[in-house]
Amino acid sequence: MRHGVAGRKLGRTSSHLKATLGNMAAALIRHEQISTTLPKAKELRPFVEKLITLGKKGGLANRRQAMAVLHDTKLTQKLFGPIAERYKGRQGGYTRILKAGFRYGDTAAMALIELVDRDLAAKGAEDKARHEAAQKAAADAEAAAPAA
Repeated sequence: MRHGVAGRKLGRTSSHLKATLGNMAAALIRHEQISTTLPKAKELRPFVEKLITLGKKGGLANRRQAMAVLHDTKLTQKLFGPIAERYKGRQGGYTRILKAGFRYGDTAAMALIELVDRDLAAKGAEDKARHEAAQKAAADAEAAAPAA
């Protein structure tokens, strides 16, 4: 019997589930909107909301707890800075789940999970900046190489 056992297993071991939720939380904080399956989105929502609450509380111990989940200093700074500031007057409900149809390959129910009042420029901005930097580096290397 599963009395008092909360949460979905999502077909993973407990350590794999913990890693999956941590990675998805980091992606959600980075891009402020991600697409995933509906059960994963429903499982991610309380996980991320607890992280945002840590950010709102502030303090070194809470920052270390968030860092243990996110494994990224820049994301932790974003969580304790702009995101905490954005939601300081809100008493919860920091995320929104929107159903997004069904995946073509296996007809899994898909969903968008996003931060309420999200920064529209945040989605893909880090990836775009990384791509532009790589293109610039390649162009510089090509210009610096002697013509054969």
